Amino acid sequence: MNRIITAKFGGTSLADASQIRKAAAIIKSNPERRYVVASAPGKRFSDDMKITDMLYTCHKESIEGKDFSETLKKITERYAGIIRELGIDFDIDSEMNAIAENLKNGTSADYPASRGEYINSKIIAKFLGWEFVDASEIIFFTDNGTLNEAKTFSTAEERLLALEYAVIPGFYGSLPDGSIKTFSRGGSDVTGSIIARSVNADLYENWTDVSGMLSADPRIVKSPKTIENITYTELRELSYMGASVLHEDAVFPVRKAGIPINIRNTNSPDDNGTMIAASLPKDIKRRAVTGIAGRKGFTSIRVEKSMMNGETGFGAKLLYIFADNGVPFEHCPTGIDTISVIVNTAMFESKREIILRLIKNDLNPDYITIEKNLSAIAVVGEGMVSTKGTAAKLFRALADAGVNVRMIDQGSDELNIIVGVDDDDYEKSICALYDAMIKE
Repeated sequence: MNRIITAKFGGTSLADASQIRKAAAIIKSNPERRYVVASAPGKRFSDDMKITDMLYTCHKESIEGKDFSETLKKITERYAGIIRELGIDFDIDSEMNAIAENLKNGTSADYPASRGEYINSKIIAKFLGWEFVDASEIIFFTDNGTLNEAKTFSTAEERLLALEYAVIPGFYGSLPDGSIKTFSRGGSDVTGSIIARSVNADLYENWTDVSGMLSADPRIVKSPKTIENITYTELRELSYMGASVLHEDAVFPVRKAGIPINIRNTNSPDDNGTMIAASLPKDIKRRAVTGIAGRKGFTSIRVEKSMMNGETGFGAKLLYIFADNGVPFEHCPTGIDTISVIVNTAMFESKREIILRLIKNDLNPDYITIEKNLSAIAVVGEGMVSTKGTAAKLFRALADAGVNVRMIDQGSDELNIIVGVDDDDYEKSICALYDAMIKE
């Protein structure tokens, strides 16, 4: 039975005619790449605008009663240039007239936002000589905006497997009434994953502008190593802390089906990139730490009460106060008479007074201590559980760098260790941990 590869190309990979030609060469180099998911054209240079952002601007101008024709003209010219350079016959004016008409009729923002992927995919399909399949005809949402998995997978499977090759727009699907519904930004990754799952692909390739996932933030660590292999679980932990070239929701459809993901670089197609799978290959050396990631902007609310451990439901009541006020907790380290709730500062500050009042009234604590300007850093790796001295090395590295650890939290699966440090020590901590845990 022939293998099937689903390949998704991001906005930078399809930003202009030159990039589309690169993508087309990659696609045609392997006949197993049967289903391609395309993004809207991204930035061609640092000060450029993404097509999707321009389309959002059109919608904003339309609802404010402003003339959006100049913005739409710029989009038309951008696509016209791509069409001209690719040498294909494509009626861009008809597509733009349809967008203009819908904007005048008061369409939702999702419709114009989706047209970047829609038009780009039709252009690419024309250039490749492949079938175009509108995502709105195979990806379905429920009335409340969640993905209708059963209908989507069955419809997409039946439609796509009947075609030898097809191009599908990313980022959107349709609601029960037929109107367009988009995923969150970066949602073309999710579309690619859905298509891969629907056709039971052997591999989901995600083509972007980097040669895989990096083991640390390159804005902080100079030339961090590329992660060659990573598990879904490790990826999820790092993505949660902001370190990912992949939309975090894109993991779940393929993970359930056991389909590996390969992050590749359109501009360096010979690079192996990063392979994401359920488990690491048996023939590679298991490392203790896979990657390091973190985020700033946390607050710690430390609640102290004597004999807290004997008070049934104390922790549950405390967390309920946060949940009932729409503030999710990130981490919750505990002691015998203390419990700390780590939350996003911006979310907490908007509900600060009511949360503190409820804690005092409902739990009668001895003390409440609030610490702001905290960063959370996660050191992630499936090998940590079997590698002696990992925690000692981690804390020694921070101590040698003069960093005061304000919070420690380790997952029950021992897949990660999360430390809290002052925001001012964030970059220094990332560098120290990378040098000690990965660089060597």
